[in-house]
Amino acid sequence: MFATSTLTGPGRKGWVKVTLILLFLAVSVGGLVAWRTVSAKKEEKKPDTANAVKTLEFAPGDIAELKPTQLGQVIPISGSVRPLLQATVKSKVPAEVARVHVQEGEQVAAGQVLVSLDTADLKARSDTQQAAVAEARARLDLARKNQDNNKTLLTKGFISQNAYDSVANNLTVAEAALKSALAQAAIAERALADANIRAPFNGIVAKRWVNTGDKVAGDTPVAAIVDLARMELEAQVPVAEIPYVKVGQEVAFKVDGFTGRNFTGKVDRINPAADIGSRSIAIFVSLPNKDASLKGGMFANGRLAVEGKAAVNALPVAAIREEGGQSFVFAIKDGKLERKPVTIGLRSMEKGMVEVREGLAEGAQVVAVKADGLKAGTIAVIKKPGETKPAATPVKEQEKKA
Repeated sequence: MFATSTLTGPGRKGWVKVTLILLFLAVSVGGLVAWRTVSAKKEEKKPDTANAVKTLEFAPGDIAELKPTQLGQVIPISGSVRPLLQATVKSKVPAEVARVHVQEGEQVAAGQVLVSLDTADLKARSDTQQAAVAEARARLDLARKNQDNNKTLLTKGFISQNAYDSVANNLTVAEAALKSALAQAAIAERALADANIRAPFNGIVAKRWVNTGDKVAGDTPVAAIVDLARMELEAQVPVAEIPYVKVGQEVAFKVDGFTGRNFTGKVDRINPAADIGSRSIAIFVSLPNKDASLKGGMFANGRLAVEGKAAVNALPVAAIREEGGQSFVFAIKDGKLERKPVTIGLRSMEKGMVEVREGLAEGAQVVAVKADGLKAGTIAVIKKPGETKPAATPVKEQEKKA
């Protein structure tokens, strides 16, 4: 007979533990293999994004075509207004100020006395010159009588011709002396009249520099007079826009401090030479100011409507981009974006258009919306009107699922 035996006690428990460990290891290894298999399949399905080609879609309204456009150009101008007629009144004679008749801001009429100078010295000089005139006249009368008497003597042969010529010469000298005395008297009389310093035209006293008791020399400023009936604005216009500016064109203005009020003026003069530094030309615009509401130094912004300007190749302002002081656009050519530097010209703020002078050919299509991330070489697709299905996908598939 064979003897059979069974494990009992501690030995049986040990074999159970070993079996459970082996079973756990088998399950773990199987799960890891299954996960790696699934991951590998997913990787096969995932597209190769490194080699993906980016494509941009544009609606027809996002694209603009360079074509001739009548801009109806308006040139913005600005500057400070100043009185068209203004003068600095100066003393013509040296004297002491006897009286000041006006104050700053006071309205004056042409010929009105502004400042009176002391006339004591001037009156004495005038009297002296008048006396010199009287003396010269007396000498001239005497010379004429001598000439008449000597002419009679010459006729009767009592004097020689040389003696008579000497008397006649004295008459000529006396006549010249009288003319000189009269001229000096006129100067003295004019100086006496200039002691009353008068306004040269109707206006307002803008500045007064002297007071009673001050001593002034010749050519010393005493007052400034301005006429506010007509104002003037000097504005700088780029040389490229000057051909479209004409004398007589109307300018609409807004002036700081006059909210809601519009002013109008006309181009009065155009400077014949450009400023070397700014390459611009000054134009002068006159503004009627009958109510004297405008004052010198006020700042004005105006718009000059260009007349008779022909159609020019233009694009929407949104199509023009700026970088580093250079203007450029993104054009679409052969299905790709191209960065094209351009030279721009006049702008029409009303139409939102800008002239393109160089860099693009007529008929070129450009991106006319502000979008970030635009780069040269990117594939660009323009959807057809009414198309709802995307014309292209952002990413090109590298593989398709079998």
